[in-house]
Amino acid sequence: MQELAALREEVGGWRGLAHRVADLLDLLELATADGDENLISEIEADAEVLEAELERREFLLHLSGPYDQRDAILAIHAGAGGTESQDWTEMLLRMYLRWAEGRGFKTPIYDLSRGEEAGIKSVTVSVAGSYAYGYLRSERGVHRLVRLSPFDAAHRRHTSFALVEVMPDVLGEIEVQIDPHDLRVDTYRSSGPGGQHMQKSSTAVRITHVPTGIVATCENERSQAQNRAMAMRILQVRLLELEQRKREEEQARLKGEHVEAGWGNQIRSYVLHPYRMVKDLRTGYQVGNADAVLDGDLDGFMEAYLRSQDFGERLN
Repeated sequence: MQELAALREEVGGWRGLAHRVADLLDLLELATADGDENLISEIEADAEVLEAELERREFLLHLSGPYDQRDAILAIHAGAGGTESQDWTEMLLRMYLRWAEGRGFKTPIYDLSRGEEAGIKSVTVSVAGSYAYGYLRSERGVHRLVRLSPFDAAHRRHTSFALVEVMPDVLGEIEVQIDPHDLRVDTYRSSGPGGQHMQKSSTAVRITHVPTGIVATCENERSQAQNRAMAMRILQVRLLELEQRKREEEQARLKGEHVEAGWGNQIRSYVLHPYRMVKDLRTGYQVGNADAVLDGDLDGFMEAYLRSQDFGERLN
């Protein structure tokens, strides 16, 4: 029913746009016959609005994957490098939260593990909004930062890495079978701010899927039962993503394409010294305003990637 409602909304939007264009053409014909310059100017302004709407709807055709309209689960993990990479992970979290905020998406944080000195070791966030997964899937991969380190007394240049994972939140629509005997469940005290908010009981939950080694944790809900349910939800989504990735890799192998191995393949570089630039290594798209990108201005990178993927599929 959700899919049917979404399709009806999409078809209705295109038909509504077609009716608006037809009405505007009829009005233009009348205005031209009457020589009404003021009305013609108004029609031209309305035509620009319709053109922008058409471009937006045409771009959404790139988001035609099976899960593109769905919410997303975003996970960011610090790479090797200790405090440097953990600080970079926190910067990426802020960047994605600002991007989501600009689109009016909801972003509850399921799990967050802070570094010993600064930054974040790992974080898992739900991104709820129309086409959240369709846009964010372009961010999956290793992100590289080059800057003068604020944690180095000599203020030397450092390179940091963080891994971004993006999974579609489609539970309830797809059945994921998990054998309870394959799970190891651990409970622990969640890391709160201290004082009266510090957890005195073990409410945080960590679930490990032993055959794959996949781990899902949640500590931000009020009770152990809620945390366990959410951790299980995250685990199911991770397993679904694993199966999808295996299918994609098998298809690529059969087609003779190179299959990415993971950490060694960074997708984007953020350079803050000796110059300032952000460049996507898959598409070549780059901008000089690195601060705007880190403040959530990601649409250009996402759109360039999605257009390149669609073009590549047409060539194949």
